[in-house]
Amino acid sequence: MTSHSHDNHDDDHHDNHFSDMQARVKALETVLTQKGLIDPAAIDAIVETYETKVGPRNGARVVAKAWSEPDFADWLSRDATAAIASLGYTGRQGEHMRAVFNTPETHNLVVCTLCSCYPWAVLGLPPVWYKAPPYRSRAVIDPRGVLEEFGLTLPDTKKIRVWDSTAELRYIVIPERPVGSEGLDQEALADLVTRDSMIGTGLVKPGGERP
Repeated sequence: MTSHSHDNHDDDHHDNHFSDMQARVKALETVLTQKGLIDPAAIDAIVETYETKVGPRNGARVVAKAWSEPDFADWLSRDATAAIASLGYTGRQGEHMRAVFNTPETHNLVVCTLCSCYPWAVLGLPPVWYKAPPYRSRAVIDPRGVLEEFGLTLPDTKKIRVWDSTAELRYIVIPERPVGSEGLDQEALADLVTRDSMIGTGLVKPGGERP
């Protein structure tokens, strides 16, 4: 009996690729499922919603449309809430939006200094670092240094503007369209857009013509 248990333990050790936190969550989910308190299918549906329906892909499509359609970009700059809602991206944590546009002269960075206000409807759930006190405090006092820690070094001549999200207003950064993306349709353009580029801690992927 003892030997059998030890063998199973070894198998679990070698096959377990979860982090400590993931393992704890998995164990909790298993216990709650066994007690009939949660339905795994319902959990999967919620996760899928935030990964594919309420997530960065929505924001990427907003950016791609702004790059492709000047009239939409103008509407987005004047009334981001309505422009984004026209694409069906509304809901909790995204009721009031403002779009800020990167330019050759200015780079925009979004933070929430009080808590973790974040536009779920277009960016999904906030990354852990967005909620961390070091980011929330240093993004305001040393934005250039924070960006360098993300691997983004901007020229000294480029101004960095920091936007502080609140419960009443949330932001999405519209990054500059990359050179070489002129021949791409909106879905292909959306593939170039990263979550971090819509927060301001990153840039879009390099552009390029389709094969």
